[in-house]
Amino acid sequence: MLRAFTARRIAAAAAYGGGGITALGGITFGLLVAEAKLARRIIQATPNGDPPVADGLYGGALSGTPLSLVMLGDSTGAGLGVHTAGETPGAVLAAGLSAVAGRPVRMTNVSRSGAQSAELGAQTDQALQVRPDIAVIMIGANDVTNRVPPGTAVRYLSDAVERLRAAGCQVVVGTCPDLGTIKPVMQPLRWIARRASRQLAAAQTIAVVEQGARSVSLGDLLGREFAADPLRMFSEDRYHPSARGYAAAAGALLPSMAHALDLEPDLDALPAPRLGEGVLPVYLAAAEAAEVSGTEVSGASVAGRERGPRGRWARLLRRRSEPSADTTPAPTVAPDVA
Repeated sequence: MLRAFTARRIAAAAAYGGGGITALGGITFGLLVAEAKLARRIIQATPNGDPPVADGLYGGALSGTPLSLVMLGDSTGAGLGVHTAGETPGAVLAAGLSAVAGRPVRMTNVSRSGAQSAELGAQTDQALQVRPDIAVIMIGANDVTNRVPPGTAVRYLSDAVERLRAAGCQVVVGTCPDLGTIKPVMQPLRWIARRASRQLAAAQTIAVVEQGARSVSLGDLLGREFAADPLRMFSEDRYHPSARGYAAAAGALLPSMAHALDLEPDLDALPAPRLGEGVLPVYLAAAEAAEVSGTEVSGASVAGRERGPRGRWARLLRRRSEPSADTTPAPTVAPDVA
């Protein structure tokens, strides 16, 4: 687990723009550059093309005014790596949210493959045009691979969340995935990628909670399950998730979406009591969430106060324990209206 000192440093990075990967010697840096180029060539050798377009109405047979769901982010938000629209995370989340809410959901995806956090401003402009009830943001991997300072990346994310919340939209952020799980990445690059991914994920959580939204950690969730079954959890490019991998991420995000909208989730989606929950200063909650799969972090109050002597209070809620042994294929869904 990240120590309290590291968590405080991450909090400072999120607030003031510092942080980043520790400076490396010339020889080590040269080795990492060579390894990164090799990994990139391997990944690009099996391109997926553009992700399927999954925008549309889900649960159209249900009554009621449709909820508006918008997806923002990079290739993970867009669903690069799958073959059909119904396998994208946006489609899976829209179908799941419709089932939980008992009403239709209209999903709009403005994510773009290759996007960095700097592009969230333009994506937010697009998102606000559809007057979303809830937004899901999945971003961060390209900031790590392009060596964007965490503080810089987080400021763009914070601005996007602030604008969405000001428009009355609930926001759930799936934090930066663990890039140390990618098979073409070798050591020591894999270790550095993992460290950078988790530091950015923790900084993202701090910023998201400060803006009144919720974060869900995806790194360790995908890391353990992808490592246990990489052939099924990764797509052909060995970089992006497969349909089953995206379904695992959606399963972690959906309960938080339901709670954000004050819906009553299915009992199976509720947190297991033995996994527990707690209220901590946000920087400590962020550090723990970066290390534990499927952990939600949201704002909290203690004795009627949102802030304590060590900053903003945050509620840490763990929903997962060990990876599921289920081997059934991920469900495929499709919009009722394109």
